[in-house]
Amino acid sequence: MTPAAVIFDLDGVLIDSEPLWNAAREALVRESGGHWRDDAPRAMMGMSSLEWSAYLRDELGVPMDTDAISRDVVRRMEEAYRDGLPLLPGASEAVRALATRWPLGLASSANREVIDLVLEVADFGDAFGVAVSSEEVPRGKPAPDVYLETARRLGVDPTRCAAIEDSSNGLRAAAAAEMAVIAVPNPHYPPEPDALALAAATVNVVGEVTPDLVDHLAG
Repeated sequence: MTPAAVIFDLDGVLIDSEPLWNAAREALVRESGGHWRDDAPRAMMGMSSLEWSAYLRDELGVPMDTDAISRDVVRRMEEAYRDGLPLLPGASEAVRALATRWPLGLASSANREVIDLVLEVADFGDAFGVAVSSEEVPRGKPAPDVYLETARRLGVDPTRCAAIEDSSNGLRAAAAAEMAVIAVPNPHYPPEPDALALAAATVNVVGEVTPDLVDHLAG
């Protein structure tokens, strides 16, 4: 069956952002007198902004409300991205190539402001017809909500979408939405074996995701 759309994750797939997110959150925790934990980055992967802000407050002891936490971290991320967007190898090429064949969506755990900034700064921003943040749906990844909402806004059946993901929670979310999943394992936080097993194909970098590969999955 021919795919109807391709949906990308953002962090760890198109941009090498996980170290920046973790640095921004850790800085806030330490500066505010909280207690950073080594397992915090993996625990927060896939969480929506509402979820990780609550995690910083409740689990790591940041003495601020969740809105203030989110705003502070977003400010740090925006400063980092305006200094230089850390695109991953082949990201622009993959987006442009796939956009010639299919409608593209973006299903990200990042805050809406961060997504919009990336699409403003990156040279592929206009290739995406739809971009959805996990903060706009009831549950973050590994729940399928953000993928289902992206497919809904694209006007396509989720079972006819290919999804490109890097993390355990992202792979689980796309698979739960019954999409054909292509894994681009995150080198900083490799996905768990059971999550990686949900992928129909695995590549080393997003630049290896070609129209031929997507067609092959559909076949």
